[in-house]
Amino acid sequence: MAAPVRLGRKRPLPVCPNPLFVRWLTEWRDEAASRGRRTQFVFQKALRSLRRYPLPLRSGKEAKILRHFGDGLCRMLDQRLQQHRSSGGDHAPGTSRAKSPAPEEPPVGVPDSSMPVPSQPKVGSSSSYWPARHSGARAVLLLLYREHLNPSGHSFLTKEELLQRCAQDVPGVAPVSARPWPALRSLLHRNLVFRTHQPARYSLTSEGLELAQKLAESEGLSSLNVPIGPEEPSGEEPEVPGSASADLGASEGGVQPLLELRPGEYRVVLCVDVGEAKGAGHRPELLRQLQRLHVTHTVRKLHVGDFVWVAQETRPRDPARPGELVLDHIVERKRLDDLCSSIIDGRFREQKFRLKRCGLGRRVYLVEEHGSVHNLSLPESTLLQAVTNTQVIDGFFVKRTADIKESAAYLALLTRGLERLYQGHTLHSRPWGAPGDPESGAGPSPNPLCSLLTFNDFNTGAIKNKAQSVREVFARQLMQVRGVSGEKAAALVDRYSTPASLLAAYDACATPKEQEMLLSTVKCGRLQRNLGPALSRTLSQLYCSYSPLT
Repeated sequence: MAAPVRLGRKRPLPVCPNPLFVRWLTEWRDEAASRGRRTQFVFQKALRSLRRYPLPLRSGKEAKILRHFGDGLCRMLDQRLQQHRSSGGDHAPGTSRAKSPAPEEPPVGVPDSSMPVPSQPKVGSSSSYWPARHSGARAVLLLLYREHLNPSGHSFLTKEELLQRCAQDVPGVAPVSARPWPALRSLLHRNLVFRTHQPARYSLTSEGLELAQKLAESEGLSSLNVPIGPEEPSGEEPEVPGSASADLGASEGGVQPLLELRPGEYRVVLCVDVGEAKGAGHRPELLRQLQRLHVTHTVRKLHVGDFVWVAQETRPRDPARPGELVLDHIVERKRLDDLCSSIIDGRFREQKFRLKRCGLGRRVYLVEEHGSVHNLSLPESTLLQAVTNTQVIDGFFVKRTADIKESAAYLALLTRGLERLYQGHTLHSRPWGAPGDPESGAGPSPNPLCSLLTFNDFNTGAIKNKAQSVREVFARQLMQVRGVSGEKAAALVDRYSTPASLLAAYDACATPKEQEMLLSTVKCGRLQRNLGPALSRTLSQLYCSYSPLT
């Protein structure tokens, strides 16, 4: 006998009782996964636990009853919820347009009965997305579109430029200093904006350019303060908490300095890497010598080089965080025994390559004697050749000292010289890659470089194990081949920016001989010499051989 059919109305189940928390945890998980961080597993566990919970949550603090929700994660949710409410986003209390007023404030996760529950956008999806009026996402798209149309522009803006221009054109959408910015990360997740370089440069993708053109047609490109466009649905996606960005003063025509230090408002301080301060005793010998010579110094972690000098603000607004600009000089110190070890294990070339890309133009290689050269692992002629190549080919200034006392005396002499050199000059900050950067080709000048990097930008840009682009990883891979220097690797990636493009060029060759000679005419270095047939043949064997290399 057939089972009786149960009649009656089915109870509708909610799609998701906490859609905002699910969305934010998903974004944080994807962001951590894209950066290769292990926190992605923490977010994944918390997300799985939240999806099993059938009741709405009013705050992140309430989520602590669930598994895998600690104090830090609950605090992140509460901070994100506060930003979401202050920006008037969807589901924010006080902005709901329900037909009947609720007797009390609804939970943040419960969708409004008069509005459809927004589906969670996939990463990279930009279909049917229209940023709200007076929103940060709309302002960013239009600013990047202006830069794209500017014939004298770079087709990109740094985060600092975007912050200040948004603060100038659309007050209230750009965060203050040391606060994350929801709009920019939202556009990155929707694949409307892409990020390159370090410090970051932001440009429009093809989808972002298409949407920015539509926004420009509806709003006009003359001013972001005049809302001409039609009513748009509120759909700006909140972002994950990202790195804080400092406010830089930027006008419509160009970048204005964030930090300006006038004569008498700063002092020159020597920054010593923590690796140079290690040793036996309460105070290592180098620091004792610097103190004896009355050199103003501080010990901190430097991601490149061993010594740099900063112009430190003497009367800062925040005494705990004074403004600092890095002077255009950096010193790498090597004892002879350490120089031998770095040549053997490959650190020698890699460190010089990073020093040349650190953004400072005056690079000093300080070579310190240590014991007898006959007790070293490499012959003296090899060391002399390496030091000569560093000065002649790499363009470093090489200084040789007899011992640590003479090295400290040389650092003291440099400090006094820099104090005299910058005396009476007004210094101001600049973003990475802006005019005044030694990497941009500025020639030598009798006057000191007064457009300088902030210490945070300098040290962040020099992080060794930071997230790298395919182009940067490809260049490092090429430098592992014997005979491929930094300049040769840079020339190769300028022509073939990824391994895929190089392999495609090899596949287009008709004969193996043509493959071997494909890279022989690539121009390298300041003298624009050819890469040569030998290296070209070696690289073709590396990338075109299917069998193991012998």
